[in-house]
Amino acid sequence: MTNTNEELKKIQIEDDVDRVELFGNMDANLGLIQESTGVEIFQRDDCLLLRGDKLELAEGILKELMDIIRVGEKLDVQKVNYIISLKEQGLSYRENNVSKDIICFTCKGRPLKPKTIGQKNYVNSIRKKDIVFGIGPAGTGKTYIAVAMAINAFKNKEVQKIILARPAVEAGERLGFLPGDLQEKVDPYLRPLYDALYDILGRDNASRLKEKEVIEVVPLAYMRGRTLDNSFIILDEAQNTTREQMKMFLTRMGFGSKVVVTGDITQIDLPRGKKSGLIEAERVLKNVRDIDFCYLKDVDVVRHELVKQIINAYDQFYKKYPEEIEE
Repeated sequence: MTNTNEELKKIQIEDDVDRVELFGNMDANLGLIQESTGVEIFQRDDCLLLRGDKLELAEGILKELMDIIRVGEKLDVQKVNYIISLKEQGLSYRENNVSKDIICFTCKGRPLKPKTIGQKNYVNSIRKKDIVFGIGPAGTGKTYIAVAMAINAFKNKEVQKIILARPAVEAGERLGFLPGDLQEKVDPYLRPLYDALYDILGRDNASRLKEKEVIEVVPLAYMRGRTLDNSFIILDEAQNTTREQMKMFLTRMGFGSKVVVTGDITQIDLPRGKKSGLIEAERVLKNVRDIDFCYLKDVDVVRHELVKQIINAYDQFYKKYPEEIEE
């Protein structure tokens, strides 16, 4: 039974706040706040009434959403959920200026910005350090942000070349059985890198720069024996490198170059008995100056909301049944 004497908190909705944007479709945003805080929210004329135990938290979330709307940002379910999770940790999306940092613009003029505090820290590390490891689950923007930063560095004439590499672990020794020449055989394993390039530069621009060898998209094996000066070099899916491959890759770095290594240590596809070069690099290089390790988490996932829930479900399962990982 509801206590009618329970305290009510009143929040004024100012005229410069779009109510449709604040409430969400079918009041979806208010529903997310109610679900996460347990606070009931009622609309009364030009204000909201809050009732429940976590009034301060709910009020903080609503005021943060109003501030975001005032500066012209759009709200969606993903962003609202992220702001709620930050507030629960005592953090502020607005105070961290998450969306004010533009990395570059796509071929259609769309600004590319970090969407989470984790992504913003990742961008800052890439700007400041010569070698950065971006480690985190699927959907956290590790590769996409690295490619965007590489393109921005090239446009600003900070580098003369962009190298995108990936181990073709899944193919193993079976490449010879696939149709086509060697490039056609390995291209399917490099597709995520092409997708990021095409999305940012446009297919024609990306293809033109690739033809001029300004951009190279290559399997990791192609890196052996090279020294790369004035280049932005990205190694994607680095959890699938062996110890030897990781050392080989990192020592390709020449003068005026920047290296970004991305990977997800929960999705290692190496044959049984092979140690991941990414996991070893964490242990070996953690105290080396000018190398930074950035850890993105499930809260930084910027794909469908279900992706975050899937990652959480797997994490919880393997914490409960660690022996399952070894099977």
